[in-house]
Amino acid sequence: MTDSIHTSEPKKKGTGGYIAVIILLLLALGGMFFWLSSEKAKLQECGEEVSKLAADTMAYNEMLEGYVGNMSNDLKTDFKNMLATYDALLEKGSPAQNDSIAAQKARIEELVEELESGKKMTAYQISKLRKENETLRTIMKGYVYEIDSLNTLNLKLTSDLDSTSTQLNLTKEERDAAKKEAEEKGEVIDKAKKLQAYSFSSGALRSKLNSTTTPTTKARNAVQLKSSFTISENSVTSKGSKPVYMQITDPGGKIFQTRSSNIIETESGNVSYTDMKTINYTGSRIDVAVYYDLNGQKMSKGNYKVKIYCQGQLIGTDSFSLK
Repeated sequence: MTDSIHTSEPKKKGTGGYIAVIILLLLALGGMFFWLSSEKAKLQECGEEVSKLAADTMAYNEMLEGYVGNMSNDLKTDFKNMLATYDALLEKGSPAQNDSIAAQKARIEELVEELESGKKMTAYQISKLRKENETLRTIMKGYVYEIDSLNTLNLKLTSDLDSTSTQLNLTKEERDAAKKEAEEKGEVIDKAKKLQAYSFSSGALRSKLNSTTTPTTKARNAVQLKSSFTISENSVTSKGSKPVYMQITDPGGKIFQTRSSNIIETESGNVSYTDMKTINYTGSRIDVAVYYDLNGQKMSKGNYKVKIYCQGQLIGTDSFSLK
């Protein structure tokens, strides 16, 4: 009796374990079935959304068909204009440049062939072609800058896809006119900046017993030459330190010089000067006096000419006579 009871208990325990496993499997299968049903619903929903988007895209393309056709024609024209420009660049470029230029040209030819194939294109495809057009145009402009920096080629570019092609560079006549206009404007500005010297008092000075000087008109008494004047007010010219140069020429045409290296560059060329003085110009009129020591030089009787230079320009003249 005791043995039969012990042998039946393991059987009950084994049956319970199988039942637990079966229940777990059923639960897993139920969960998987629920998940598959959910994913199937999502997939169906996505399919419906894709179908809707496809229908919307088709309607959108049909609505833009005329516009896309015009854009396609504009792109075709623009690419052909670019091909003409690349042909001109190939004539001017170096062998190293021409390899790269030829590769870009080949790509443009492929795009032109695609546009001329008659294949119906969507707005998205046209948009991609426009972006590539802009990239190729940027590359082309880089070549133009490298090869044609002096504007010697009469190249054509289009400003945008909605306009006709325009010349990239000015014609020779237009360049000359622009250059002349710039020069004229520059001259006007230079004239506006020019200072003026007026109220001159120039002549010779003689020594007095108290080591001072006084004006003289006698050549034999002169120990120093002087020119005093006023420089005009000017709000256009630059302010700050400015050297003012005095040139005095004797009756024989000889220029007095403190040293032989006293030479300045002016708008009329290099000019010798007698002496100079640096002033602090604030834009307001200023009184200036420049002196030259004769250091024992003998003076001649006759007429002496005085010229004053500043900023490379002759700003005033004067004269005086000695007897």
